[in-house]
Parts: sequence; structure tokens; C-alpha cells
Amino acid sequence: MSFDEWRRDGFVISTDQARIDRASTWQFIRTTYWGEKLTEDRFLRSLDRALVFGLYGPDGKQAGFGRVVTDYARFAWLSDVFVAPELRGRGLGRWLAETIVGYPPIADVDRWVLATRDAHGVYRPLGFGPLPEPARYMLKTRG
Repeated sequence: MSFDEWRRDGFVISTDQARIDRASTWQFIRTTYWGEKLTEDRFLRSLDRALVFGLYGPDGKQAGFGRVVTDYARFAWLSDVFVAPELRGRGLGRWLAETIVGYPPIADVDRWVLATRDAHGVYRPLGFGPLPEPARYMLKTRG
């Protein structure tokens, strides 16, 4: 299976699904506000069916993550983006987000969506904003 990589200042972003440290990614996600009610099984299944982006430090250890659920044409949902707390403040989160939304196979998708409680400053410069007509959108949740 093929994958793509980007390098900067000793860090690497890779779309290699096999390189994702699934256990440590789950350990981080389960502590977030968006993952606190998620089960490990559901999260791991979500990885299998997504386009993933791992961020790796100079030591090769995973330092961040993001995933996209997409049809590669009309829709992309950006989710589960994080950078390890000890590496924040270096622009790695912005680089990861820019790399994801600029990834050529999905860069021209018609509609991108994401949900965030506190990272608007990361995503706004990439073109994300409030829903233009929120009354037109509906949400179905599991419960």
C-alpha cells in the first residue's frame, strides 16, 4: 500500500496506516472531551475506515494524529486531530491541519466539516468557519 510523507524540522507527517501507534493514539483520544464516551473498539474501527495522518517526532515516536472520513469528491470530515501536549506551541498542529486539508487527493473536496470546542484559531486560517445556514443542517446521534 502506498503512502505519502512530509518532513519539517526533524518531524514527519505520514499517511501510512500501518505506522499509527493505535494504543497510544487511543490512550490520548480517550482523555479528550470528544473521546471521553467513545469505546476503544469503536475508535479502532474508525481508524480502519479513515484516511489517517500520523505526526512523528525526530525519535520516530508518534507525536500527533488526525483523520479524515471522506468520499474523496464531495465531503470530508476532519476529526481526532491532536498534538502531544509537550510538543504544543511549535506550530505542529497548524502544520498537521494544513497538510491534511491540502492533501492533493482531497484538497478539492466540496465540503469540509469539523467540530471543535477550542481550536478555532487553528482552523479559521484554513477556511473553516461557522455553518452558513445552520438551520439546513441536521444531526443524528447514537444516543
